[in-house]
Amino acid sequence: MTDLKSQFEKAARQVKQLAKQPDSDTMLRLYALYKQATQGDVAGTRPGPMDFVGRAKYDAWAELKGMSQREAMQAYIDFVESLQQ
Repeated sequence: MTDLKSQFEKAARQVKQLAKQPDSDTMLRLYALYKQATQGDVAGTRPGPMDFVGRAKYDAWAELKGMSQREAMQAYIDFVESLQQ
């Protein structure tokens, strides 16, 4: 897992150095995969309807419920690599 974790951390650094700012959907996917990889399944209550950003983040993360942290790390790495091409 150590090798996977180091690759994950490297990918997290690479996101900050992308040539262009990703669109909102891409950012939500990155957020959700990162949270799933680092914290596991979503916790807490869903934000209210007036908290548009918080609600979108929560929903994106909730869609990954049941994905293992290891799977989420690999998916995050793969997704970041696809953004660099």
